[in-house]
Amino acid sequence: MIPRGTQRYDAVVVGSGPNGLAAAITLARAGRSVIMFEAAPTIGGSCRSASLTLPGFVHDICSTVHAMAKISPLLRSLTLEKHGLEWIHPPVAVAHPMDDSPAGVVESSVDDTARQLGPDGDAYAALMAPLVQAWPRLVPMLLGPPRLPCNPIILARFAGRALQSASALCHRRFRTERARALFAGVAAHAVLPLEWAATAAFGLVLNIAAHAGGWPVAKGGSQKLADAMAACFQSLGGKIQVGTPITSLDELPRSRAVLCDVTPRQLIRIAGDRLSDSYKRRLMRFRYGPGAFKLDWALDGPIPWQDPQCARAGTVHLGGSLAELAESERAVWEGRVSSRPYVLLVQASLFDPTRAPPGQHTAWGYCHVPNGYTIDMTDAIERQVERFAPGFRDRIRARHVMTPADLERHNPNLIGGDIGGGSQQFSQLFTRPVFRLDPYSTPALGLYLCSSSTPPGGGVHGMCGYFAARSALRRELR
Repeated sequence: MIPRGTQRYDAVVVGSGPNGLAAAITLARAGRSVIMFEAAPTIGGSCRSASLTLPGFVHDICSTVHAMAKISPLLRSLTLEKHGLEWIHPPVAVAHPMDDSPAGVVESSVDDTARQLGPDGDAYAALMAPLVQAWPRLVPMLLGPPRLPCNPIILARFAGRALQSASALCHRRFRTERARALFAGVAAHAVLPLEWAATAAFGLVLNIAAHAGGWPVAKGGSQKLADAMAACFQSLGGKIQVGTPITSLDELPRSRAVLCDVTPRQLIRIAGDRLSDSYKRRLMRFRYGPGAFKLDWALDGPIPWQDPQCARAGTVHLGGSLAELAESERAVWEGRVSSRPYVLLVQASLFDPTRAPPGQHTAWGYCHVPNGYTIDMTDAIERQVERFAPGFRDRIRARHVMTPADLERHNPNLIGGDIGGGSQQFSQLFTRPVFRLDPYSTPALGLYLCSSSTPPGGGVHGMCGYFAARSALRRELR
């Protein structure tokens, strides 16, 4: 039961994903009394770990590689290492194997990445080096809500590259298929057709992150990141109550502000009676993106990659050429799947032995599918792995399948398997969930949205929660 009684809090946070935790921490750091409610038995949202296959194997239910964590101003400020978090950095952020040429890799250094790209090395360095150097000044303008730029010249230079489609940038900048595929595979994290405007921005920002902070994993599983954030919150006096689904705001204890780490559909469900009809209609127009179909594997050994560079990478993108990647990502927006889907694969146990028994390994891979897709993609995903790692299937001891519906059951924010909190197309990226001067506030007094359905969108960075909390502190909690 929720302790309504006479107890009153400055703020209540609904949902304990990274953004909910970030909001709660930001409020508690400002000296406000805060309580958090989580429907699941454990905190973390998409940052949870479990034994999905066999005893002794630790699997992350959704996110493992936290590409934005080390460049997030909020997460960097928390010194989560004091609360038990240990980051592990694979030697290579990303590898992209090819059928008939060496794999492309994103090293921690721009120069090292450029060096292995041969004829396209100078082009890669010219593209990325200035952006990595300017990143500290770009961060405030990109990881937050729309506002007047503090460095308009630097932002304009970034925008000149970022507003292109990923396909166009690849064709204009690079001559080799390896460099084009490497950049496009990173850009495809956007879950958008690569011909769409501004998809280059995702490739640029994620590559900057690889060079500026790395793509780390949390030792012991992503649950450790959520646990460290929760410990930080509790050390500031915050309270957490798990196993408490919220079906209406009326169930919450009294407070001056409520911050919801949920998507627009759920906000309507739990707070619809407090929202104006016009605002609800605008929320209903919010567009969710494609879903994901995910496999977790318990393996009796490391994945037998043909190209040894892949064994150095925490993340491996399986999708062949730029043309093949583009066809795969276009297909899901047309309500179908490619026969050779783009597969994102993570092999954290190569660098974190706590995730599997000695000599054995975990890995997971997912592909993008239409929202709510119901057809089994197991064979298509494993054929893509086998294509670049012959003998992979012989190493599988057990597998766990998560359809889009399964992902949503694990975390209700993943509507139809959408892991980004809504489509990240340009028209919705900075105006999510609706166009408002303050996208975190709602017309209901004291009610805020703090999920990845607000700027700056998907990814484990906590900035959506941080800015929502700052809005609440400015409006209700002064």
